[in-house]
Formats: sequence, structure tokens, C-alpha cells
Amino acid sequence: MIILKVISRLLDYPTAALFDAVEELKTVVNQSQELDEANKKAMVNFIEELTARDIYDAQESYDLLFDRGRALSLLLFEHVHGESRDRGQAMVDLMNVYKSKGFEVDSSQLPDYIPLYLEFLSEQEPEYAQEWLGDICHLMTMLSERLIDRECYYSVLFDSLIEISGFEVDRQEIAENVRKEERDDTVEAIDKEWEDKEIKFDDPIAGQCSSAGLQNSRNSLDPNTIQQVPIKWHDADAAEVAGL
Repeated sequence: MIILKVISRLLDYPTAALFDAVEELKTVVNQSQELDEANKKAMVNFIEELTARDIYDAQESYDLLFDRGRALSLLLFEHVHGESRDRGQAMVDLMNVYKSKGFEVDSSQLPDYIPLYLEFLSEQEPEYAQEWLGDICHLMTMLSERLIDRECYYSVLFDSLIEISGFEVDRQEIAENVRKEERDDTVEAIDKEWEDKEIKFDDPIAGQCSSAGLQNSRNSLDPNTIQQVPIKWHDADAAEVAGL
């Protein structure tokens, strides 16, 4: 499912290679069979708006958005497990799923990094990819609503993933919960986060999504029936993106 590879690249840290491949990215979006016309148009607008910026400005904005505070973290299990001990085991389990599918992780990123997760799913059968997207549909909706609340155009990427999953969630309820949240990216909030406090191991981010679906999908895999096809994850360069 090549559209997932495109969204993976767009959700990752902006690079010159990404900016150079703008026409190839737009072509893939416009030819996608998984998106309706409204989401195609929104994604093309996102690509054009992102790549029209100065790249250093885009990179700085990306850092401030996704690396400042935990609410918009692109690490799946930070939202599911927080700082609990279960998070480490969940990452080990997910890495084993990657290996069982012949997906070779050649990256410094953690296995639950969303762009890496999408890269993995882009190489799987559509039904499998949709199932695993469905497992995180609640989380994607929550991230989209938080981005909308901050008037950020990255929300369209999560909205597109939700459409591709084919799953439905109670978006209104999630949106109402998000509106009640306190921002965690302010100077005051960050200072408070760094204050000395009692260590807890059961403190996932507010608005956590259930990991039951992800766990069930993981447990249902049978490594003995899976064909081993080496697939490498690495930083995108112009040639790779153009070859989407």
C-alpha cells in the first residue's frame, strides 16, 4: 500500500530529499485508490504548503510540534503504556513482529515510531495493514484532534490514515476530551514536567487508547507461515522517494 509509504515520509522529519520529491509524492496521492477526493486534495495541499516553506523553518516547526511535550509524541507505546514496564515488552513484541515478516529495521528510531510502523505496514497486504491501522485508530483520531486544536495542518495525515483503516470511532467524544486537556508544550508545563517528583510506572498519557487490538494482532501471527522477504528501513533519499 504505497500511500502508507508516502504518509510515513511526510510524518517523518522534513529533509531536502523529501522536498525534492514533491511532484512524485503528489502523483502517488492523486492516484491513490484508498483516499476519497477530499482527502486527496487535503494531502496535496499539505505537501505543497510544507515544501513551500524554508526547510530549516519546517524542521524547527516539526521539532517544536512533535518533540515538545508528550501529547503529540510519534511513539505509539508512549500513549498506550506511558512509563510503565509494559512499554519495553510491547516494543520487544513489535520488533519480533517486524522480524517475523522479514522487515529489517535499519534505523535509530524505536520500533513504535509511527513513520516506521507505517513503513512496515506499507509492505504488507492491504487487509493486514488496515487491521493494524484499526488497532491504533483511536490514537490517530486523538492525535488529529490535538493537531486541529493547535491549528496545525499535520492533522490531515492522521485523517487520511483513519480513512484508509476503514474503522470508525466516536470522534465527537474524543474531540470533547481533547478540548478539556491542558497543553503540555508550554514553558510552564515543561518546567513542571522536569520538576523532581515521585516516579510512577503506571502513568500513560491522558486519553490513552486500548492496546488490546494490537496485542491480539500480534498474538495471531504465525511466524512459521510467513515468507521471509528482507525489507530495509532507512532514511529517505531523493531516488528512493522518487521511486515510490
